[in-house]
Amino acid sequence: MDRHMKPLRILFTFTLIIGQPLAISQTLQPWMSPEVSNAWSAGYKGQNTTITFVDDIQSNTKYYGNFNGTRQYQQHGKWTSEESNLIAPSATIQVQDFSNNGSVSLASRGLNVVNLSYAMYARTGYSLNQLSWANREGSVISYANSGAAVISKAAGNDYGTAVGKGNGQGQTDYFNTALINTRTAIFVGALNKNGTTSSKANIANYSNVAGSNATVQQKFLVVGVTGGNDANNKLYGTSFAAPVISGYAAVLGSKFTSANATQITNQLLNTARTDTINNYNANTYGRGEASLTRALAPVSIR
Repeated sequence: MDRHMKPLRILFTFTLIIGQPLAISQTLQPWMSPEVSNAWSAGYKGQNTTITFVDDIQSNTKYYGNFNGTRQYQQHGKWTSEESNLIAPSATIQVQDFSNNGSVSLASRGLNVVNLSYAMYARTGYSLNQLSWANREGSVISYANSGAAVISKAAGNDYGTAVGKGNGQGQTDYFNTALINTRTAIFVGALNKNGTTSSKANIANYSNVAGSNATVQQKFLVVGVTGGNDANNKLYGTSFAAPVISGYAAVLGSKFTSANATQITNQLLNTARTDTINNYNANTYGRGEASLTRALAPVSIR
């Protein structure tokens, strides 16, 4: 790759995905944390926020699955957007298909969240100044740097690879690398379930981890990814961890209506739990398991 070559290979960060949104219901699904229901009961459902998904919306590649009690068959981006919308049913959902390489558009009002459930891989060994970005990824990196939107980035499914490092195939997700030192990027790893103090969770075997980089550790969250409602067709991978954080960010934005994206990002990071994780360590789990209840607890945030 030379200095002007864009990163190679868009790759979705899922291991097995499966299903088409119906009308968004406000029913707690088995894969959700019970904390979501508590947020709804308090009236926080993502109203006046916008979540934008850069994903596959239009291709012929579809997958079976079940997020809302009905088995469906749909593209990756319809799955990820449905997942967040089930958590934040009053949020506005925007999508940008991979066929559109233009800059990602943000809403003019309210909190903006951008969900990135994909990776951009190239051979390990390049520095960021050797890379040039398309308008799509370049705009997202700019929003993360400026604090214009909360950026929820799937950490990746390279079986324990640290964010920003090369995987076993000699490839690095340089999109992760470009977001490490930004203001509002959150890297999201997957747990094998939603943890509790009496039934603690572990890192999912496929999930990437925070690693030893202190900056990544401070920007890394984990959430339970337990699949959908169909025992035979489950939705796994960090592709489905990132939309949980996107939904949580929108729910926070519906309570803290004057908070900016940096404040919402920091609130999610600063209120993560470590007591719901087996043998917690920052190299694996970063800040810990995201807690919507703890993030919503204050009267206001600054």
